Amino acid sequence: MEPIRYFNRHTGTLETEQVYGEGFLRWSYGNPLGALSLQAFVKRPFFSKWYGHRMNKPASSSRVEPFIVNYGLEPADFADAPSSYRSFNEFFYRKLKYSARPIDANESSVVFPADGRHLGFSRASEIAGVFVKGQKFDLAALLGDRELASRYADGSLVLSRLCPVDYHRFHFPVAGIPSQTRLIDGPLFSVNPIALRQRLAYLWTNKRTITQLKTEHCGTVLCLEIGATCVGTICQTFTPGQLVAKGTEKGYFAFGGSSTLTLFEPGMVNLEADLLENSAQQIELYARIGSQMGHLAHSHDSSPSATHLA
Repeated sequence: MEPIRYFNRHTGTLETEQVYGEGFLRWSYGNPLGALSLQAFVKRPFFSKWYGHRMNKPASSSRVEPFIVNYGLEPADFADAPSSYRSFNEFFYRKLKYSARPIDANESSVVFPADGRHLGFSRASEIAGVFVKGQKFDLAALLGDRELASRYADGSLVLSRLCPVDYHRFHFPVAGIPSQTRLIDGPLFSVNPIALRQRLAYLWTNKRTITQLKTEHCGTVLCLEIGATCVGTICQTFTPGQLVAKGTEKGYFAFGGSSTLTLFEPGMVNLEADLLENSAQQIELYARIGSQMGHLAHSHDSSPSATHLA
């Protein structure tokens, strides 16, 4: 299989992803024997629960320093010293210093909700050929609600893929008032391109959560988190019904790769040019949480669907 390439906004270069557990992924999703293992064990929640239990044990903390070295992480960005983590999982969902991820201050901007490799599309209903030709995105299945899907069918969509080496807390892309989070249960397939090239539907069959964010200037934004292999736990840390600022932490994933997905109502947000251009070539854009994902399509005064927050 071909390597995973992405464009790094911050360095301006096309880079090759260093995939954590690449051999196991390619065997599971590309080998007939691996496929049997995938269906029997790997996709099932008990496998991720078992692996997560291992990563919560104190002995797993011995993995932290080698992981930092092997994947070139920057400890100066961490809110706590590497030696302070009592398990690998605690390190995995570590917090960062605010200075490490500044939030774009432009009032008309919306920001990426997580560090990761992002794909952006101007119309959710026209997404096709993601990672491989012939695969069409099923928005109704993703949301578990055909009426809601029809409301967002012509809106912008951003899929943000987090690798195990990434910062694994996710944030709100814009200010607003968040709803209670709705859970749609499901299996836990990988969301790495190695897996998605085989079957994009893992995105809308995996365990996922949906929060509706009521905003003043860009309608109601749908914020989703998608679980994956070894990510059986999606933790929400916000308070429903309480106003949040742009960039406020929303929650975190426990160990493993995972994804967030952001959906905007039609005509509310224009995505950034580099995101759209790379996505059109099926190349993910690497960008950090807080950097600009898009901007309001209308001025504050002229937006026809602006909703004033209570």
